[in-house]
Amino acid sequence: MNAPIVPTTRPTTPLLDRVHVPQDLRNFSTEQLIQLADELRCETIDAVSTTGGHLGASLGVVELTVALHAVFDTPHDRLIWDVGHQTYPHKILCGRRARIRSIRQGAGLAGFTRRAESEYDPFGAGHSSTSISAGLGMAVASAMQDTPRNVVAVIGDGAISAGMAYEAMNNAGALKSRLVVVLNDNDMSIAPPVGAMSAYLSRILSSQSFLSLRDIAIKMAKKFPKGIERTARRAEEYARGLVTGGTLFEELGFYYVGPIDGHNLEHLLPVLRNVREADDHGPILLHVITQKGRGYAPAEASADKLHAVSKFNVLTGEQVKAPPGPPTCTLPLSSPSTSVAVALGSLAPFPAAGGGRPTAKAVRCPPGDPRKGLGTTRVTVPEMASTSMTSSRPAETRKRLSGVKRGGPRPQHWELEGGGGADGDGEEEEEE
Repeated sequence: MNAPIVPTTRPTTPLLDRVHVPQDLRNFSTEQLIQLADELRCETIDAVSTTGGHLGASLGVVELTVALHAVFDTPHDRLIWDVGHQTYPHKILCGRRARIRSIRQGAGLAGFTRRAESEYDPFGAGHSSTSISAGLGMAVASAMQDTPRNVVAVIGDGAISAGMAYEAMNNAGALKSRLVVVLNDNDMSIAPPVGAMSAYLSRILSSQSFLSLRDIAIKMAKKFPKGIERTARRAEEYARGLVTGGTLFEELGFYYVGPIDGHNLEHLLPVLRNVREADDHGPILLHVITQKGRGYAPAEASADKLHAVSKFNVLTGEQVKAPPGPPTCTLPLSSPSTSVAVALGSLAPFPAAGGGRPTAKAVRCPPGDPRKGLGTTRVTVPEMASTSMTSSRPAETRKRLSGVKRGGPRPQHWELEGGGGADGDGEEEEEE
């Protein structure tokens, strides 16, 4: 892909103008699909600049969205997006471009996938880690109805760390269901560098010829005693694991392919076609490496990759300050009763896989509390690494966390800063 895009006017999109539903792009050449992805990125940036919304995640899956719709026969083939906040490009390609500037507005498009909105949205959640379970249900139902179809679940590296995702993968592996899971890894902490060699290996390992030879070898191994068969099967799995990684997923019953560059359509398209044609090989996990905010300079330069934004200036990325909204769901952290529990060490809020930090507010001791002489007390929540499967906490963070013991003293990583004077008077600080 070329240098990051910084559009200055409403984008010109000759190829995107020809796409009303995904079927319209399936006759495009690879070069045309690359151009389509660039136009789709420009359209997404321009649309979100007028409405606000989830920008960084959507920009990170532009090429993946184009590739999935180019290869799979949606909506007959089921395409499920975990959470659904990254589906703005998907909505544009699936007949909703004319309404994309109504997203998250009254009577407008939903900010997530929504079944009532389009036949291209077979599952709607707005919450993480549910896509593999939903996909497995659809795959099993299709098999029971003897209706051949591909079921693809796209899940992020944070969402796949949840127990529900592993439970679903374990079930899919046991059932040997026809299910494709695309691991959208934008953290890049568990993957080796990707490039031409990785793409080549992924293409080979997902090809029909390799899978056929593998099946022959497995059938031959079954002629040997059980111990030798088990050893041969594990040797094959670990040999591929040494080359590509993914041993964990192999143990859950998935055939692992990857990692590959999720922004290179010349790598994505042939691998996805191989995966599509891999019949009767059980569930497959395709590991793609992507970058949140990809292709938009202000997003790439931003610490949070402009994950969720208000309306903004397309040229500079500067956001328009939104009017005050309703209280956030983390506000209870600052309530008097909860804050006292935090101060005493009986409660330790911890960020979920999405990273970030809980709301930190100035709080007051309730009337009659023996600690009221402290005045307004602020709970300082340190920056923490994401708790996703693909992140490794810094040594300093691990050391701080090691001091947290059940029933022990206040965790070492919470600092209490006095403020507001001895009379306990003080205003709440702005939410961080």
